[in-house]
Amino acid sequence: MKIGILTHQYINNYGAFLQAYALREAVAEMFPDDQVEIINYMNVKHSLINILGWFRFYKDRENFKAWKQKIRVPRNFSNARKNQMVMSPVCFTLNQVNKQRYDCILVGSDEVWNFKDKKSNNPIKFGIGLECSKLIAYAPSVGKSEYSSELPKYVTEGLNKFKAISARDQLTFELVSKVVGKEPTIVLDPTFLHGFPIEKAPIPKKPYILFYYCENLPNHIKNQILQYALDNGLQVYGAGECDKKYSSITVNLKPFEWVDMFRNAEYVFTGTFHGAVFSILNNCQFSVYLTNESRIRKVRALLKELNIQNREIDEEFVLDLKTKDRVIDYNKVNEIVNVRRMESLEYLRKNINDI
Repeated sequence: MKIGILTHQYINNYGAFLQAYALREAVAEMFPDDQVEIINYMNVKHSLINILGWFRFYKDRENFKAWKQKIRVPRNFSNARKNQMVMSPVCFTLNQVNKQRYDCILVGSDEVWNFKDKKSNNPIKFGIGLECSKLIAYAPSVGKSEYSSELPKYVTEGLNKFKAISARDQLTFELVSKVVGKEPTIVLDPTFLHGFPIEKAPIPKKPYILFYYCENLPNHIKNQILQYALDNGLQVYGAGECDKKYSSITVNLKPFEWVDMFRNAEYVFTGTFHGAVFSILNNCQFSVYLTNESRIRKVRALLKELNIQNREIDEEFVLDLKTKDRVIDYNKVNEIVNVRRMESLEYLRKNINDI
């Protein structure tokens, strides 16, 4: 059997890369005698906008030295895709995808069903025109695209073509339920399904606090965290991001180096879904500051599913690593993750096997 994964693998984003890698590895391990690959479908517009974003200069956060490191990141991702992903030949059209002759196509994860995102949306992600005997959705997200009576026709037609649909967040669950008339299976993000190679991040072996796009964090809270780090002999780094206030520049990271930044952090501050995911995967104590509507929904749903409480930062937040009242009990969290991982893998096994 030839299995293809249709996702946003072309995006230079750590979460996008790692979810695609993990899903492919998990399915390949499950079906070792089959050909499993990521469909190297390119949305040129989406890809170019993403690449150009890495060249923007933010004078309030970056200096020229940091910017010179940042603009190298797209090349890191390009090399990682070539060396660490198993992909089909590049495809720019639906016809080129169909010429690969897949028996089964998995659509997901990531915001592949965010039909309101003009730069990334494409009917092919909803299965329109795809030729295969089994079309399965694994953990797609609609981002902030909500159900309405005026959904694009390709959304309703496409969703009803799928043999099986799962979702990773509540908004996707609600939209699918209303369109197809039955509830999708809630599954974990692919990054929970498979491990990642160890590739040491290029930083000194010193205790540190990690930030990953904790955007718009109030200055009085950020300055308090930075002062706490200084007073307690901690470094402060960004996981693939820049800030003049950090201890050193750690923006130019390869995907698996990025993962390593979470493995060794004393504490993590993030405003993203995958920032929370990799904190959990590495049993990090962490806090979230959420301002993006899509991220608010996705992160809150994840924390609720794993019964992780009190992670959101409010105006009164004060960092104190010696205080135990906000410590996550990872024995309990890991028990939930292990059960949910087995259920998610079983969803894949059952629906790929079922003819």
